[in-house]
Amino acid sequence: MPVLRPGSTRSVSPLAVLLTALLAALSLTLPLTSAHAAGTPARGSAHMGMGVLAHDGQDGTPSTGDATQTEGVDVSGYQGNVAWSTLWNSGVRWAYTKATEGTYYTNPYFAQQYNGSYDVGMIRGSYHFATPDTTSGATQANYFVDHGGGWSRDGKTLPGALDIEWNPYGAACYGKTASQMVSWIADFINTYKARTSRYPVIYTATSWWTQCTGNYGGFAVNNPLWIARYASDPGTLPAGWSYYTMWQYTSSGPTVGDHDKFNGALDRVQALALG
Repeated sequence: MPVLRPGSTRSVSPLAVLLTALLAALSLTLPLTSAHAAGTPARGSAHMGMGVLAHDGQDGTPSTGDATQTEGVDVSGYQGNVAWSTLWNSGVRWAYTKATEGTYYTNPYFAQQYNGSYDVGMIRGSYHFATPDTTSGATQANYFVDHGGGWSRDGKTLPGALDIEWNPYGAACYGKTASQMVSWIADFINTYKARTSRYPVIYTATSWWTQCTGNYGGFAVNNPLWIARYASDPGTLPAGWSYYTMWQYTSSGPTVGDHDKFNGALDRVQALALG
């Protein structure tokens, strides 16, 4: 196509004008796939509470005067190498590290985070970010156990946690009906229990649980609840649970990671670790 220099009086050909008009028309009618893709996070980048702020409100500060609670954190690959001694000195006594997601991702910082928390004296555990639309619950439970989600009776290792919450990559309930979701979760739990002898902790938010499981209450008898709610109190719990074991109360704590409260003194954290 001819290029006009400043001051040139040469006319633009009719063909060039026609091509320009066609390109402009196409740009108005083509789907904005690149824009949509840019708004979807990369697979593997999900972490605890990723959808909580978007769905359940803003960060909060726990009210004072509650029963004795023990401070904890949860971290993922997003935090990179964690300064565990700093967290310990701030009063954090337990931690969970993201180990896996689906059957396609393992946290590249897992060893530093999982072993580092243990080395400074914390009671630690690992969690799995569930993607029920990719593979079965049993398949993901096995993948989790095989990549850092196991348990040992050493008094410093907590049972693995199933992070089941809003889908950051698509439909909130991963395209499943409430009964299908309950079956998927049961498949994960049963497989994890068979592999480790422990029932996993369930991390979720009440609004997601109500929407995507129909507020099913059948897991409460065996699975400790880790509730996500960024407010001054944990609010209404999902059906079946009369109390929470852990509460993620903020995604912007004074130090790295999301901050959490264990519903009890340190000896209760140790009791959960021992099973």
